Amino acid sequence: MTLNDVNELNADDASSWFEQCCASKVWIYHMVNARPYQNVEALTEQAKKAWAKCSHDDYLEAFTAHPMIGDVDSLRKKFANTKEIAAGEQSGTASASESVLYQLKEANHAYLEKHGFIFIICATGLSALTMLEALQARLPNSTQEEMSNAAAEQIKITLLRINKALD
Repeated sequence: MTLNDVNELNADDASSWFEQCCASKVWIYHMVNARPYQNVEALTEQAKKAWAKCSHDDYLEAFTAHPMIGDVDSLRKKFANTKEIAAGEQSGTASASESVLYQLKEANHAYLEKHGFIFIICATGLSALTMLEALQARLPNSTQEEMSNAAAEQIKITLLRINKALD
């Protein structure tokens, strides 16, 4: 889909298009209502501005659209509309050893239990071991620190998905 196509979508279809990039309804609302975009740079800047306007609850809503690292099946079941655009984001887990996958699973559950939301990382291009090391490094952080870290990772993911969806 081209940027012009996105600009010309009706509001419902535009909402669906933006939802594949980020599941926060507030973020989607801001993106849909800021159209038309003159160029990809304007779209990217609006994505960042809209994300900065989001609240703690909006962040949590966006996080729910992600599977735990290494659990791509949960993404397929939960958010089918992100399946195509999210394909390959966790490809680093495909070649991981059973040991690393088990450690990822255990650390993910510990993170969720401690912070109340799943570990968010822009996984594109990262190996399972790199993601595990990042998860283990961030696990001791305060929940407030992790909300900030996860929000920063979410906007990276969102921008990658926007660019991928426009290709």
